[in-house]
Amino acid sequence: MRILELRNLNREEGYIYYRRNFTGTAIIEIPGSTLEAPISFCIEMSPFGAKTIEIDIENTLNYPVLPVKKALKDYILLQDSEGVLP
Repeated sequence: MRILELRNLNREEGYIYYRRNFTGTAIIEIPGSTLEAPISFCIEMSPFGAKTIEIDIENTLNYPVLPVKKALKDYILLQDSEGVLP
């Protein structure tokens, strides 16, 4: 299982500068098929510089949710460190 891409990412404007909220569609490759799932996630920066990511998958998946969320967190952190996220 791996994350292929995040499509249609939109950043929701907020008043709290250390929280960034996003919505979009995750393209997930699982053995035998490819899934599209609408997601929303929040990246929150702690005072010490650590980032916390909260992910909500809006559809039920035909795959265990915990490995998908872990892979999404790793992918989002990589995209954020490369400066690709809006």
